[in-house]
Parts: sequence; structure tokens; C-alpha cells
Amino acid sequence: MNISFSYYPEGKTKVLTMSYDDGQIYDRRLVEIFNKYGIKGTFHLNSGKLDSESFLNTSEIEELFKGHEVSVHTLNHPHLTQLPKEAIVDEIMEDREKLESLVGYPVRGMSYPFGDYNEELLKVLPVLGIEYARTVNSHGNFTIPENFLVWHPTCHHDDSLLKRCEQFQKLDPQGQMPMLYVWGHSFEFERNNNWGLIEEFCKTIANDETIWYATNIEVMDYIKAMKNLKFSANQKMIFNPSALSIWINADGKALKIEGGKHIYL
Repeated sequence: MNISFSYYPEGKTKVLTMSYDDGQIYDRRLVEIFNKYGIKGTFHLNSGKLDSESFLNTSEIEELFKGHEVSVHTLNHPHLTQLPKEAIVDEIMEDREKLESLVGYPVRGMSYPFGDYNEELLKVLPVLGIEYARTVNSHGNFTIPENFLVWHPTCHHDDSLLKRCEQFQKLDPQGQMPMLYVWGHSFEFERNNNWGLIEEFCKTIANDETIWYATNIEVMDYIKAMKNLKFSANQKMIFNPSALSIWINADGKALKIEGGKHIYL
């Protein structure tokens, strides 16, 4: 039997994930659009700026982002590579702690303020409980990252979004598990008066049976769990040690392996 990694949950062949920074009041309208079309997003918040002008209130965070993901963007949005390690720890850990107190779950991901990172920072992040981090270096492709701490997105929403949407929907997956990863800031829609762009995008890409609509952390958790499947020497026995159910390609068909279970082929 030929085995390969080709499927997301429920045997879907593609994934869409959205990523928005800062936590300004315009997230309210963006979340409303996402919810209308069943799109999931990750929102990277500067908790030190909440409850101030143009930023969200702490009292609304849990309810507003229900069904989405809240993630670190640091406490005050500094250039992290210009800080001593002690200050980096404070910026990330205090942001985590404050956000976790608001949403009630461990916050394990982030996006880099200003897209600023270096090799030293990559060594520090795992110690601080950060398992993925998004850059601003769009690559224009639909690939899964090799290193989730250097997670490059497909594109900013102002970078030919509808054209990329069309390309993604027409794309033949060929077992590659393509991912469309869009990033930006909600205030940009207000500033550029182009809310219609994200509305049209969501309407166009919604309700596609081949696409899994997921948050950043859901994508990472699934990929890591998939790669952590345990195969017997002859590949006829597979054990899934994670809590997540994983789908694999077995002779061209999607085969589900439930969390904590063995299957025999």
C-alpha cells in the first residue's frame, strides 16, 4: 500500500488561514466579515495597547475572537532585535500572560512586530512557549513552512488577493497540501477604503469543500501531529500518539487515524 501525507482534516486537500496584527478597533468589522462567511483568523494583539484610543477593549477580547485565535504580538510592539534578552522576555511573556487571562487558553504563537527577527530571537522563543511566529516576508507561494518559527505568508491582502484566490482555488493539489496564508492589519481596510476587497475575497473562497478553514495554531498543530505519526517497519501499522485525528493518503484514498489509536493496513 502506498502511503503519503496529502490531506487536512476530513480529507480536505487545501487550507486557508488568515493573520491580522495589532488589535485595533477595526478588528471588530473584520471578525464580523469572517464570521459571515465561515473564515477563521488569527489575531496577534499588543495587550499593552488595549483599552487605549483606536485599540480594542480588554472586556471584549474573549467574546469578539470566539472561534478564532488570539496570539502574541508583544506587549508594546518594539523592534525585538534591538532589545536585551531580559526585555524580550518581558515583552513576550507579559503579552502571553495578559492575553491568556482574557481568552482562557494557552497562547502559543506570535507575529513579529515590524517583521523584525534574527537567529538569536529564534533560539529564545521556544523557551518562552512560542511555537510559531509569522514574518512579513510574503513569498507568493502556497507552501507549508519548514520552520514554523519563520512562517512566511503567501501574501498581504493588498497584494493581488483576488488573483491569488483564483489561483489557489484552481490549483491541483497533487498531494502537496497547499496553503493560502494571508496577512495584514484591519486598519488598512479603513485607511484605504477597501473593505469591499476582503468581503469579496471571503465570499469567493467560502464554502469550498476542498478547503479547510483554520487558525494559524490549528494548522501548525495538525502538521506537527501528522509528522509525528509512528509507522511500523513494514508500514502496515500506524500509531497516532496525538489527541488530534489525522488523515493520510492510502492508495489514493483519505484514511482517518483517530487520536491515540493504532490502525492496521
